[in-house]
Amino acid sequence: MPPTTASHSMIPSTTKHDLNDLRTILKDQCPFQSKEIEQSGLLHPSPHPFPDTSSTNTLLRAHVHMIRLRQMDNILQNAQRQGRISFYMTCRGEESTHIGSASALQSQDTIFAQYREQGTLMWRGFSLDQFTDQCFSNDADLGKGRQMPVHYGCRALNFHTISSPLGTQLPQAVGAAYKLKMDNETLPSEDKKSIAIAYFGDGCGSTTDFHSAMNFAATLSVPIIFFCRNNGYAISTPVQDQYAGDGIVSRGPAYGMASIRVDGNDIFAVHAAVREARAYALHHSAPVLIEAMTYRQGHHSTSDDSSRYRDTKELQSISDTADPLKRLSAFLEEHGWMDDASAAAIRNEERKAVLTSMESAEKRGKPKLTTLFEDVYYDKPGHLIQQERQLMEHIKKYPNQY
Repeated sequence: MPPTTASHSMIPSTTKHDLNDLRTILKDQCPFQSKEIEQSGLLHPSPHPFPDTSSTNTLLRAHVHMIRLRQMDNILQNAQRQGRISFYMTCRGEESTHIGSASALQSQDTIFAQYREQGTLMWRGFSLDQFTDQCFSNDADLGKGRQMPVHYGCRALNFHTISSPLGTQLPQAVGAAYKLKMDNETLPSEDKKSIAIAYFGDGCGSTTDFHSAMNFAATLSVPIIFFCRNNGYAISTPVQDQYAGDGIVSRGPAYGMASIRVDGNDIFAVHAAVREARAYALHHSAPVLIEAMTYRQGHHSTSDDSSRYRDTKELQSISDTADPLKRLSAFLEEHGWMDDASAAAIRNEERKAVLTSMESAEKRGKPKLTTLFEDVYYDKPGHLIQQERQLMEHIKKYPNQY
């Protein structure tokens, strides 16, 4: 007789029949990948259609936002190359993971992003001026110039400020979801209840914070969506060198977590997955893991040169066969809701809007130095008072240097 765990009642599922042989979980039941729209624009029949497809308004709005993201990325990346801002990270090729997911959430849902989800914030109403003000760290920046560019945050839009350290947002999001769970129990209306969503990349799946967050979320049974953008690379490390298992989604069942894999370049499939995951998380007060298979078409950041570790043919192949913006554009053209001329007009209009916003942000002044010592303590402690005094004395002594 093989060893049994029946006596270990504290272990979940020990009441199930013990096996005489070792079997690999999901080896013969690999996670499926949900896909609804082809690169050609062909839409497959789906029980979970994108909202308002009959009126086209939501789809056209999504299309405009994706174009705006491309234009903003191109212009601000070039601004960094020109020395006008210090740093930038594009999201080219991953726009459907932003817009598809954000459009399936409710405004009261709390977002914890990594650093490549600017589209989720844009969908909620974050303006071009707010994006460029943050990247130029000027006096209109909501963060008062304290963060690197692309580290956005907006309390009014329930979007927590982005942190540079990899994965720290995941356990924080679980903590927020635990609070939301308690709040939801006191709300009579389902429309008022909310969840948390935590975005992260495939590289983040190798951090201890990822596993800690997954375990806490599962054991505490909190309403949260873990949304993994598997874009193929953790900076320069390809996924085949990161893990031997079947991606990120296969880890969900190990934590007893409902899990979905979706084509991340398919805005219809992403929206459907997040909408269903949100409903599940609320109904069961339980976490859901989503792995969106996408591709990072740009460099990791302006500090990176991806041509040193990937072939340009690989990039071109993805651009030709799995580009999310091209895919949505083809769908809209197929239905007569968009043509080349109108798409070009939108690109031109959005480009001008980004340039105007950037020029305005560049002309604004910087936050006052005294704000460096504000917003942490209600009553400023002695050591900060001393540091502030020392800084002012230093600047007074060397005025020409500042």
